[in-house]
Parts: sequence; structure tokens; C-alpha cells
Amino acid sequence: MGLFTRKKETAPCTVEVSHKFECLSAHVRFNNGAVVHPGDEVLVHGPEIMAPYGEVVTEDRVATITRASAIERLWTRMTGDLEFMELCEFSFSEEATL
Repeated sequence: MGLFTRKKETAPCTVEVSHKFECLSAHVRFNNGAVVHPGDEVLVHGPEIMAPYGEVVTEDRVATITRASAIERLWTRMTGDLEFMELCEFSFSEEATL
């Protein structure tokens, strides 16, 4: 990994999409043990996965991981905490008070 250059790699992955009352989620697991670091981008290839209500759909796919350059990784680590704090301003609780 260079200071300004990005590197791409492909990895087999398993995509799990859950569309249930208690859980609405999508997860990607890399089958070759690849790890995503701060600043990296992941693109999963193939058509979109639509899980019917009440079901969990699991499919094997191929993903392209674009590794961040050293500068991008450093910038992401420095500013990531600030962006996370923006999310903390919102509340998802059931009780609403005005």
C-alpha cells in the first residue's frame, strides 16, 4: 500500500439479508478471511438481494475490496470519531418528549 495509491482485490463472500420483525439487516462475511480496515470500500457484485418479509436470504457472491491509501486511512481514523458523534444526536427510543 502506497502513500497515495489504492489497491483492489477480489474476495469470495457470503451475503446474509434478514427481513424480519425483530431484525432488518444485511451482513457480508469474507470467505477467504479478508479484513476491511478504516477507509476501505467494498463492492459486492451481482443483482440486489430482496428478502421477503419474515425470511433470511443467504447467497454466495464475489466482492471487490478497494484498499485505502495510507493518507486516506489516516484521515479516516482522525475524523471518524467526529462523524460518529453526529449519529449520537439521534434517538431511536419509543418515548418521545417535546
